[in-house]
Amino acid sequence: MSRPSGVHPDEVTDERLFLNRRNFLRAGLLAGSSVATGLLYRSFDPESLPPDAPTEELNHVNSSFAKSYSTEESPNSLKEITTYNNFYEFSTSKTAVAKESQALITRPWTVEVGGLVHKPRTFDIDEIFGFEQEERIYRFRCVEAWSMVIPWIGFPLKKLIDQVEPFGSAQYVAFQSLYDPKVMQSSFRAGIDFPYVEGLRLDEALHPLTILATGLYGKQMPKQNGAPVRLIVPWKYGFKSIKSVVRIMLTDRQPDTTWGKAAPTEYGFYSNVNPDVPHPRWSQSQERRIGETGLRKTLPFNGYADEVASLYGGMDLRKYF
Repeated sequence: MSRPSGVHPDEVTDERLFLNRRNFLRAGLLAGSSVATGLLYRSFDPESLPPDAPTEELNHVNSSFAKSYSTEESPNSLKEITTYNNFYEFSTSKTAVAKESQALITRPWTVEVGGLVHKPRTFDIDEIFGFEQEERIYRFRCVEAWSMVIPWIGFPLKKLIDQVEPFGSAQYVAFQSLYDPKVMQSSFRAGIDFPYVEGLRLDEALHPLTILATGLYGKQMPKQNGAPVRLIVPWKYGFKSIKSVVRIMLTDRQPDTTWGKAAPTEYGFYSNVNPDVPHPRWSQSQERRIGETGLRKTLPFNGYADEVASLYGGMDLRKYF
């Protein structure tokens, strides 16, 4: 998985061969789809990776997982994954993020974990990297009708939450991203409030599919993908998987979310992938996989219904969208 210093990502072994070699196809499944309008992707042509694309390999990676988390789908290429990104702090253009985000400073970095917990802590990024890292291939889907399959590196969020021992009254988890106005654009220019905030119900946060990701394709997380650590919740639309996390708070109240505040009729708190609930401005019944020309049928819970549908038993998923 290592690559000699100075070697461009395009010169490494093809990612699909790489995954076969490391048995990634048995690893795990991370879904996160992004949904976008079809015409936009017909002209999609990834730019070159930035000069400082990730080269540092993550250590202590465990590649043994339950079969229920695995996927037989082929991952997108490293180039596709790292050149087409949503990261409004840097740009509203998906193809500009890779360049603009290189100004992000990822060290020093800490993640504060507190709220309704017995043992609040602030974790240094090296402590985060110290958790046993797992290789998981997840589908990742956005609300604009596009999707990817990404080989993430990370660990279950539950491992971090267990460290702080939540109170019995804790019911939700609130997340906050870094906002550095020296290198990031203004809220006015982006059209949404910063810092970016998100939230999960506690049982969603503790589910084994939910991970804190520290890398992809065996390397530390690229800046444009949310370095140095981001959330991944594969059965939800991609905007729930908050990037560049600096704060995690347990609470007894449903937390605000950035897109929920910006457009509450379009972006619900749960944001589970649901082909039967259209966005007000487009259908969610189909998606376009980046790198493909045809459309795919959108799967309920992004294909993770067997694992997570029980979390929402008895809920009207049209009302609680």
